[in-house]
Amino acid sequence: MSGLVVDQEKCVGCGLCVRTCTSGGIEVTDRLARVTDGCVSCGMCVDGCPTGALSIQKEAAGTDLASYTDVWVFAQQEAGTIVPVAFELLAKGREVAEARGCRLVAVLGEGTDAPDDNDALLVAAGADLVIRCRDARLADNDAEVYARWIEDLVKERRPEVILYGATPFGRELAPNVAVRLRTGLTADCTVLDVDRERGLLQQTRPAFGGNLMATIVCPDHRPQMSTVRPGVFSAADPDPTHEGTTVDVALDADVTSRIRVLERIPAGSDASITDADTLVVVGRGIGSKKALPLMRELADLLGGKLGCTRPLVEAGWLDASCQVGQTGVSVAPKLLVSVGVSGAIQHLAGIGGAERIVAINTDPSAAIFGMAQYAVVGDANQVVGELVKRLR
Repeated sequence: MSGLVVDQEKCVGCGLCVRTCTSGGIEVTDRLARVTDGCVSCGMCVDGCPTGALSIQKEAAGTDLASYTDVWVFAQQEAGTIVPVAFELLAKGREVAEARGCRLVAVLGEGTDAPDDNDALLVAAGADLVIRCRDARLADNDAEVYARWIEDLVKERRPEVILYGATPFGRELAPNVAVRLRTGLTADCTVLDVDRERGLLQQTRPAFGGNLMATIVCPDHRPQMSTVRPGVFSAADPDPTHEGTTVDVALDADVTSRIRVLERIPAGSDASITDADTLVVVGRGIGSKKALPLMRELADLLGGKLGCTRPLVEAGWLDASCQVGQTGVSVAPKLLVSVGVSGAIQHLAGIGGAERIVAINTDPSAAIFGMAQYAVVGDANQVVGELVKRLR
């Protein structure tokens, strides 16, 4: 049994633990501390106990780690089409699989009317094996149905790593699977690497509001699972000569959906900036909302879209769908023109996938210049005005 444990011989019923606990997880009755259902095993009361009567007991993992192998990528599909982040994860997954000396596996669930070549696309993207299930119950992205399917697959095939795209569906599915398998999950990773000595997946993500980068490992449980935002990694060019196999599996007959789709409303063509090859991202350095038409014209002349930093969204200058960064979207355009952006770590976490960055800022020591291939020190509006004149 794991959780908070009270040593009755040491407990004096002082009640300090009750005052320390913020979740109502402990109480004192008959001069003895007792754990309640509200305990979340945070350990705050343990640190504050003057007699050392409290401790957190961890359940032994009981997992044969050596029996787990292969890196899995969940290949999410929308209306039969594989979403781009799946190909980005296959590129990163290939690096992880080679470091671990194992196979890269794509996990594909789709409806019976999906295109027949989705598995071939995944193989060309680097998958050594595609585990495919074609079932009408998988046509709609129902997290409960998919979680049950993946749970059964994991228990049978025992992968050591599973990567998910941090799409709305991926963010719903991954924790559902983690709870079922009683394993860890690191959300919104920006860096994935392998500890060569211990063979652990190193999962790095912004923490404490983006003020530092935390590297998280899952040493005692399998599979190790991460979600990654679209645009953080770059997809590899398809290789039609890459060889891979497809294995068709079945979804258990007793799995049923409790959701009925009444209507589908497609998102507008301008709803996302993540697919833009060229992006102009503006920050507070543009001065005022009156500068936005000039910035939008630059984006139009470059054949791209307009994005922004969080302060502009909070000021109501642009919609939240335009926000780039840790609390917005991650982007990976071929060209990113950063205008009046200082380069806070929360923002930099969202532009790491850009191939070329041109940064314009009046401050020569701005953090954005550390990521830019081309740095222009000058007034944002004047520089962009000159660019627009030349592009016209």
